[in-house]
Order: sequence, then structure tokens, then C-alpha cells
Amino acid sequence: MFSMSLKLKIIFLALATTFPVFEAAANSDESVSANLEEQALFKSLLAAENEQEGRIAEDAIWRYWFDQSPTALVRASLDAGIERREAYDFEAAEIHFDKVVRSAPNYAEGYNQRAFIRFLREKYESAQTDLEIALKLEPNHFGALSGLYHILQRQDRREAAMRMLSRAVEIHPWLKERSALPKEKWPKSYRDLHDPGLEI
Repeated sequence: MFSMSLKLKIIFLALATTFPVFEAAANSDESVSANLEEQALFKSLLAAENEQEGRIAEDAIWRYWFDQSPTALVRASLDAGIERREAYDFEAAEIHFDKVVRSAPNYAEGYNQRAFIRFLREKYESAQTDLEIALKLEPNHFGALSGLYHILQRQDRREAAMRMLSRAVEIHPWLKERSALPKEKWPKSYRDLHDPGLEI
């Protein structure tokens, strides 16, 4: 027979190894649910038949991305950065976004928001790096793609800029920058929506 203390050790060991499995399963379920929600939001964006519907779908995706903030503290830093940006205090805004990136290195929106403030501060190289990281974490981030379009335009890299914009409008056919994309660069999904009879 086991002594009482050995029995307790075995029970504690069993609990310690079981709880992470339950937690991992719960996290996995949450991840699947979030992924399905994101897919549904992007389907709504592609299904939008006019500018108003497109803006509504876009706003829903932005809210979703913000709500993916992993902790309340990260979200507070994100919100503080946006508040400082809207007050034109760009230096303080970047400090808040630095905190977001340090605290949540796998959170795409932190990099995207920091890239925007760096772009406004004309720190184009570091903004580009942030946007590339954001896209690795969130490949459908039309905001990051349009940000790269603007940076590449300023670098006079027109062809690369048009590729980024083409990718962006393929995901978001009502993107505000869409009018800058020449017809010969229109992806098929965009063409089907905006000019179904057009042949390229």
C-alpha cells in the first residue's frame, strides 16, 4: 500500500498533468471558434454589394481584430496609443504601441498600429518591417497591405505597390484606395464585382 503522502503526490501529479490538457482543449476550441468567426466576417466583406455594405463589413473586421487583443492590459495600451494618435501626439502613441508589441508579440494588430504611427512619423523602413510581420501573423490584413502600398509608392516602387494594392482589393473589394489600381491589375474577384463585362 502507498503511504498517504505518496498517494497525495500521485494525485497532485495527475491533476497537474490533466489540467493543462483540459486548458489546451479549451484554448483549441476558442481558436477554432475565432477562426470560424473571422472566416464569416471576410465572407461578408466579399459578399458586400455596395459601398455601405462594404464599410459595415470592414468595421466589423476591425472590431474583431481589436477584440483579439490577448489581455486587458494589451488592449488598454492599444486604446491609449490610438487616443494619443488622434490627439497628434505621435511620439507617445508609438510608446504605447511598443508596449503592445512587447507584451503580445504574436498579435498582428499591435504591429499594424505601430506601423501606422511610424508611417506618420516618416519612419518608413521600420513601418514596413512592422507591416510585414503583421501580414505573417494575419495574411488577410487588408490594412497592412494598403499600408505597404503607400510605403512602396513613396519609395517609387510602383510595380510592387500595385501588387500589394491588388492583393488588398482581392480581400477587400471596397477598400478606399481601390481607385488607384489600374484596370489591368484588377484581380478577377474584384473585376466580377465592379465591372463583370470587363475582359483583361
